Amino acid sequence: MKVFLDLIVGDPQADRAVPPTGMTAQLTVFVAGVMAFLAVLALALSLAAGRVADRWAEELAQASTLRLPASPDQADAQLRAAMNVLETTPGVAMARALTPAEQQALLEPWFGPDLPLDSLPIPQLVEIIADSDGYDQAGLAARLAAEVPGAVLDDHTRWRAPLVAAAGRLRLMGWVVIVAIGAGMAAMITLAAHAALAANEQVIRVLRLVGARDIYIARAFVRRFTLRAGGGAVAGAVLGVGAVLLLPRGDVAGGFLTGLGFAGAGWIGPLVIPPLAAIVAFFATRAAALRRLREQT
Repeated sequence: MKVFLDLIVGDPQADRAVPPTGMTAQLTVFVAGVMAFLAVLALALSLAAGRVADRWAEELAQASTLRLPASPDQADAQLRAAMNVLETTPGVAMARALTPAEQQALLEPWFGPDLPLDSLPIPQLVEIIADSDGYDQAGLAARLAAEVPGAVLDDHTRWRAPLVAAAGRLRLMGWVVIVAIGAGMAAMITLAAHAALAANEQVIRVLRLVGARDIYIARAFVRRFTLRAGGGAVAGAVLGVGAVLLLPRGDVAGGFLTGLGFAGAGWIGPLVIPPLAAIVAFFATRAAALRRLREQT
């Protein structure tokens, strides 16, 4: 508590050793603001990647697709047989045959909107949704092979796992970027503190002549740079949140890049960034000040 009060109140006499304005002050505020802005964006990206990974893992784990052979003369009979198998399979919550319009929408990105489905042998697709307990995939595949020859059951495992893994790596990358941003801010504040100490070397010598200890002098530098970094980080975090809010929401297009944002407990992240920036500045400035003062002895 005493350290916190000293940080807020300060010592007017010791504060004279630190220039209230100038390049070091502007550099500290600017660097902290930029780093906080980037940290908010990186955090938004990391949280969005986490939500995407969880959604894919949950939705795709329960979704499967059944592809029936493209045989026009037996299409109706095969569909009835497949639906009968699916409706009597434990663990299948829903089975629905895709309409021609839905199948055409799936093919439009590759073949365009004018694809003549009526004149092409397009396989019939059936969407399968499992319940919370799931179904016996091997047993269902065996029943389909016996009653609907040529039917192919796809549980999306081949492409679901790489997508979930990619989203997980993207989430990890976001946290790595946040750590790198914190390290970069610590390095820049350390350089600014060294510059301020070098510029005020004569004042520091006078303070020492009147009996001031190094920890007393260093405390003034720590206070100034911590408050500057905290203030700059607050401004940068506010701008970062504003930039994230300007992005399209996830319900506009349903894509990944339109889902960047904070939700629920995720809003704690931007609020924590300024205090963390101040803590980084505190320890970085303290270490730099004490080391520089020892060198000036």
